[in-house]
Amino acid sequence: MPSPALSVLDLVPVRSDQTSGDALAATRSLAAVADDHGFRRYWLAEHHNMPAVAATNPPVLIAMVASATERIRVGSGGVMLPNHAPLVVAEQFALLEAAYPGRIDLGIGRAPGTDPVTSWALRHGAGGVTDEAVTRFPEYVDHVLTMMNPGGAALSVAGRTHALRATPHATSVPDVWLLGSSDYSARLAAERGLPYVYAHHFSGAGTAEALALYRDSFRPSAHLAEPRTFLTVNAVVASTQEEADRLALPQLLAMVELRTGQPLTPQRLVEEAEKHELPSPHHDLVTAMRDRWVIADPDTARGRIEALATEHEVDEVMVHPVAGAWTGTDPTRSPAREETLRLLGLALAG
Repeated sequence: MPSPALSVLDLVPVRSDQTSGDALAATRSLAAVADDHGFRRYWLAEHHNMPAVAATNPPVLIAMVASATERIRVGSGGVMLPNHAPLVVAEQFALLEAAYPGRIDLGIGRAPGTDPVTSWALRHGAGGVTDEAVTRFPEYVDHVLTMMNPGGAALSVAGRTHALRATPHATSVPDVWLLGSSDYSARLAAERGLPYVYAHHFSGAGTAEALALYRDSFRPSAHLAEPRTFLTVNAVVASTQEEADRLALPQLLAMVELRTGQPLTPQRLVEEAEKHELPSPHHDLVTAMRDRWVIADPDTARGRIEALATEHEVDEVMVHPVAGAWTGTDPTRSPAREETLRLLGLALAG
């Protein structure tokens, strides 16, 4: 099996030495590296009210990244649809596709992407009902697909039929993907004949089962003739294993805090992380995460990624570059994250 194509997932992390503006500048630089090294796509997440994540608004970030790159596909990984009116999502991505035709992906998820209080502000605060939005998720996916179509939708109101289109004169539509970390989205993607991505980088369990369910249940559609999927994985690649291990530590500690319900903070610098004493009960959690992530020198990383692609029968792997930064790093750059992409791109192209 040939080496898989590479793509990027970016949560726009915010380190302890950065402002939100610094983190956005670092993302622009990271996207340029991905564009220059032949990566296939660059996706931006949606998370809210998190001290270490600036990816609160995927459409805004997609516009920023698409304008700073030349050829790479740019998309959402993903838009959490229950947080938004389907028409708003359709309008945003129809405009992005009009501005950057053939380069836009709309990845759609069902999770809240935040804590319960912020979820209330996003949904109830705008007049929505959380449970209803989740329950009606399949219907809302259909609405987005229909309204982005150049033909639009026809709505009957008070005995009259009204045309509803996401944008006046679309000539193309973005690719729409369903994202998930459970069987639910795998089943829905298969039923609707849509491409599907399982969040292997986040959960690490159930990937093979979800992909098998998707492939076995897939129904061809006007959107897609056969199943289409890829794999996501957290990655830190450096010139030596020792350096990769050190650069991975800030994100490992951040994920321990997230998984164990501790207060979240901006991402530590490497030296700050090395001074942190990890409680003994959490050592097994770190070990389990390390085993699922790609933390290695370039040759070892290449072997790990090719093995994952072969195991899960995919021709594309989306890496989430999670390398930290050293004290004194330029706040507007993420050199170790950029180096992860450079080294991986060269290793898999060689």
